[in-house]
Amino acid sequence: MKKLSILMILMICYSSFSQKKELRQITKLVNENFYEEALSSLNEIKNLVEVSDDERLKATYFYNRAISERETGEFLNSINSYKSLINIDDSKYSTTIKLEIENLKILIENAIVNSAVNDNKENKYDSSMKKLYMAYEFNGNDEYLYYAAGSAVNSKNYDNAIKYYLELKDNGYTGIVDEYFVTNNASGVEEKVTETEYNLFKDSKEYSNPRIGETESRYPEIIKNIALLYVVQKKIDLAISAIDEARKIQPDDVNLILNEADIYLNLTQNAEDDDSRARYELRFKELMELAVSKDPENGVLYFNLGFVSLQNNDTESASKYFYTSIEKKPDHIDSYLGLIQIRLDEQDVINEKISDLVMSNKRSDNELREKLENQKLNLYKECASLCENILQYDPENRSALKYLSQFYYFLDRLDDRKINETNCMAIYGSKCSEI
Repeated sequence: MKKLSILMILMICYSSFSQKKELRQITKLVNENFYEEALSSLNEIKNLVEVSDDERLKATYFYNRAISERETGEFLNSINSYKSLINIDDSKYSTTIKLEIENLKILIENAIVNSAVNDNKENKYDSSMKKLYMAYEFNGNDEYLYYAAGSAVNSKNYDNAIKYYLELKDNGYTGIVDEYFVTNNASGVEEKVTETEYNLFKDSKEYSNPRIGETESRYPEIIKNIALLYVVQKKIDLAISAIDEARKIQPDDVNLILNEADIYLNLTQNAEDDDSRARYELRFKELMELAVSKDPENGVLYFNLGFVSLQNNDTESASKYFYTSIEKKPDHIDSYLGLIQIRLDEQDVINEKISDLVMSNKRSDNELREKLENQKLNLYKECASLCENILQYDPENRSALKYLSQFYYFLDRLDDRKINETNCMAIYGSKCSEI
């Protein structure tokens, strides 16, 4: 019986020795980047190692396993191997080994995130979503959850998108981070710098006026997205409730007001009946006017009011809002195009009136026809000027190039028309005529 016990002990010792030898070989494979071969060998000794009482042996096993799984894209397995590794008593580890294990977590996290970023670039949004959420669960970093939600939206996985945004909301996530600025004394220009650079430059004679700012909160965007996703899912009550909740917290936040306005604009465009559409349009206009009252110099707000006025066939108000928008924000291209569209509609009306008078020889009708032709001429002058303004800010704007050639023709400005078409050819080549 004693001989048998000794034999068993010897067998256990031999087995342990054999595993250690295999692990040394596996470690060599990992160090030489033969990760698939390493995983294959690790799988062969898996059952023996996992029941072993040798914690150093198990630590080496899980460490190599986590690395190999990370490098072969088996991210969830890598995380699980890492978790098994850190559950081992580390009291006998050296400081160097402990640092290596801490660094391993960072490397796994970075590998997952980088893979997710590449998936996004390749439009593999569902895969990116899953990896980013995995990174969030692994690290607890809300930033990953935020981008996972974005990938979920892009993959049209709206259930997960709402789930993630609601989780961000419950976490109190804002995405606000510090930004660092210093003024370059030589140029007099304020420069955005890293935190490290800020700490170096703030006391430097070459820089002055150090200040720390903050990025804008992502909270309004998150609430908006929750609401808009509910709109997509036709859960209108939940959408309105979501934005109402946010407005109660931040009643004077212009971004939230605009987010609510966006919801009602979306509801307007998807309304199933005229009564609902009219109700949604009215609420949209009320919210936009409220936003304007709180931010009266914001040209985009006036454009939005012009847009809804145009939808309601109130061209007079639309024109007023579009011109105010341009006054506040001279480079707002859509406001110029909105005005051009209104004037082209007016042209159609004038042409119909002229057509009705063509066969008449009455003096009064001839005078009216001449008056209408002058109106149309003034309309073309206004539209040409609007197109020229657009091209000041956006020289390659297709709509402006197309319209301007037409207006120059009607105004008999043939030299200007030729120059415009030459510019168009220089930008779009033979496709210029197709614009």
